[in-house]
Amino acid sequence: MADRPSIKSGAQPAEKIYGSLIEYGKVIALTLLVALALKAFVIDAYSIPSRSMENTLSVGDYLLVDKLAYGIHTPRHFEFINKALPSFALPFWRHIHRNDVIVFEYPGACGEVTPGEYENYVKRCVALPGDSLLLLNGDVFVNGTPLPLPLKAIPTLHTKNASWQRSGDMFPVNSGFTDVNYGPIRIPRRGDVILLSASAIDVWNVFIRREGHIPAMANDSVVTIDGRPACSYKVERNYYFVLGDNRDNSLDSRFWGFVPEDNIIGEALIIYWSWDQDAPVRSLSDKFATIRWNRVGTIIN
Repeated sequence: MADRPSIKSGAQPAEKIYGSLIEYGKVIALTLLVALALKAFVIDAYSIPSRSMENTLSVGDYLLVDKLAYGIHTPRHFEFINKALPSFALPFWRHIHRNDVIVFEYPGACGEVTPGEYENYVKRCVALPGDSLLLLNGDVFVNGTPLPLPLKAIPTLHTKNASWQRSGDMFPVNSGFTDVNYGPIRIPRRGDVILLSASAIDVWNVFIRREGHIPAMANDSVVTIDGRPACSYKVERNYYFVLGDNRDNSLDSRFWGFVPEDNIIGEALIIYWSWDQDAPVRSLSDKFATIRWNRVGTIIN
């Protein structure tokens, strides 16, 4: 009698297909995990939505950002989560330098303790923790030394016309500074001591709250921090002062204050893609005609 085909022999192809799908699934999952890890810790892509960094960076430029430039930082934000999470940082030997173009989390408007919405900004770092900064008729002085305008930056145009100068809502509040005549101001450094008084508390209120403490006036003359009388406050983090290269059209540290070190994501490295987002297009070929090949591959400095 002829042997009957076994059930096992008929099931082998299905088992092989199932096994192959499992293997492919593992490869895809591992690839996604590696990609997510690279995006979270090593390198990420950003686009330029405003003209604040012209002509160093233009609207329609797409950047690669080195997240390891200043150390390893666990992500503080994830996609679709508009809330800061606890983060761990392991600094490297390399520190931020003046004139570095950095990407950072927006710390919030002049009077905001916590920003209403999570956003990443890109600006140029012009002053470091402990530096003294002054803008005089649009020229930047750091520790009394002129800081040259970046090579591709757009010079300010309204230094002589006081009616064009932006004041109001400048940082710190009630400072009387304008966007072209600003300071002198010291950039806070970890360990700095701020003397507190009834007049100083208005200036430093938001700053201290951003560090996680609550300043208040117990009466007309006694300042308290977290409910305890205090005549001074010790700064807990390092801070940086940033400007846009197009200073007439940039909302930067002059308007909303210092950038805490915890908010810094990394250093802008290279423009990997660029096209004119505002150009009218009727077809895909029209869109590709707007590619700015002279900017693609440009090192950012």
